[in-house]
Amino acid sequence: MAGPLEAGFWGFGGGSALLIGAGVGYAARLPQRLIAAIMAVGSGVLISAVAFDLMDEAYARGGFDSTAAGFLAGALVYTIANIAVSRSGAKHRKRSGSNPAQSQASADSGSGAAIAIGALLDGIPESVVIGLSLLHGGGVSTVTVAAVFLSNVPEGLSSAAGMKKAGRGPLYIFGVWGGIALASGIAALLGYVLLADASADLIAATTAVAAGAILAMLVDTMIPEATEETHEFSGLITVGGFLLAFMLSKLGG
Repeated sequence: MAGPLEAGFWGFGGGSALLIGAGVGYAARLPQRLIAAIMAVGSGVLISAVAFDLMDEAYARGGFDSTAAGFLAGALVYTIANIAVSRSGAKHRKRSGSNPAQSQASADSGSGAAIAIGALLDGIPESVVIGLSLLHGGGVSTVTVAAVFLSNVPEGLSSAAGMKKAGRGPLYIFGVWGGIALASGIAALLGYVLLADASADLIAATTAVAAGAILAMLVDTMIPEATEETHEFSGLITVGGFLLAFMLSKLGG
């Protein structure tokens, strides 16, 4: 498979978890603790991906200056954008809805669009990294794809349930999440194409930008959900996800 198409395929694969989650959320109601446990595993996997895949790769390519600048810039840009979409109704886009106030906010028809934009905000950095992992003949980062997939399932699940409560039909719900999954594939493809001939410093900075955005997203959205629902077990579950990703990264290397 040609490089750009392969990047697009894996990016869409990670984003397709939104569709799977939306399908489950539309058809059934899962226990919130189960959703949060999946979120905790995904958090551990993403932390490992940031630490051992993204930051290591960025540092090896561009050194400390490019890596540090990109890392801080990614966190800053994500935080500003996240504040904007949160104030528009997407604050709890990764929440499973155990709190009535959160459920009501998710069910609001106006927040549905904000949730979709928030999901796009969360997914673009992850997808770009998937595309970057294929540059220079390297195989796709299995850890990153797994982390993206695990973080997207609960988001699609809870958000689709909120949209259904707001009276949205299946065509609208699956059209939104299908569009975001497609956008994830396009982002991975563009990450590969646009940076194929880029300098080592630029690739390092871009990788670090994604790492900073992902880590900020974890602290802002995924970890609070995991902690709220799984309580004293959230740390143990997250460690399990981290260990799984660490093993995958070493076996894959």
